[in-house]
Amino acid sequence: MKRAIIGVAVVAGVAQLAATPAQAAPKIDPVKELKAELATGRAVNVQATAKVTYTSSLVVTSGLEGTIGFDRRGAAASDVAQTLRYSKELLRSVKKSRPEEVEALQQGPIRMISTRDVSYVSGPVVANALPEGAGWVRYGPADLPPSNLVLEILEPATLKTLLSHRTSSRDGVVKGSIKAPALAAVSPSFASRFGMRPKSGKITYTLWFGGDGLVERLSAKAVLPLNDRSVTVESSTRYADWGREVTVLLPLEGDVLDRKQLGDKVPAEVPGIWN
Repeated sequence: MKRAIIGVAVVAGVAQLAATPAQAAPKIDPVKELKAELATGRAVNVQATAKVTYTSSLVVTSGLEGTIGFDRRGAAASDVAQTLRYSKELLRSVKKSRPEEVEALQQGPIRMISTRDVSYVSGPVVANALPEGAGWVRYGPADLPPSNLVLEILEPATLKTLLSHRTSSRDGVVKGSIKAPALAAVSPSFASRFGMRPKSGKITYTLWFGGDGLVERLSAKAVLPLNDRSVTVESSTRYADWGREVTVLLPLEGDVLDRKQLGDKVPAEVPGIWN
């Protein structure tokens, strides 16, 4: 009899558990997770490619790899290496104005250490202008190298807007599209590079999120007006090691010369596909 009673009790307990609603898994907010990463001393590693197509024969491509450090306002400093490549026809065209500079850009990677206030450049593009013992040229305030030439998802407002313009979302992959004027209204980096008030243009994108809600990969394509035609800008970025602790160290003062000291021997601005 005891066995029967125990058996009934167990069955009743199972039935009671089955009737209890399962707890829903907490929903991850990617914008909230990104904001949590924006703290002094934290950083993310990036690997990015970019391609700007003016015509089928006028093309420039770029590769960028390095670290971007944060503070509460967002990207605050970076240490990256960049390569630039021009199509043959574009190379012939730009060589007419700055042949030595363009040739140097083709020779090897440019290394840049940047903050919001200053950028330091080294590599073939400045090496010939520097005296022995110096390895860096200091430039004044300029935009930090973007993690992605089209979409800067390190801006919480930009990420939030992209999520709101999604056309599909499945298994951590978000696809969407947005008009250029709407993007320029929320993204300072986009507005700085492509115009504060673009009248037209469209951006399509795909975002891949990790289980922690942070972006692991971004692919974007923009078709934007340029005079009486359009330009196509494509960029893809992989993000890794979110939250790593990094201090971006500036070059030693004795290794640096100001750009003004070198005049026309070095580029007038920080070399970059975004300039």
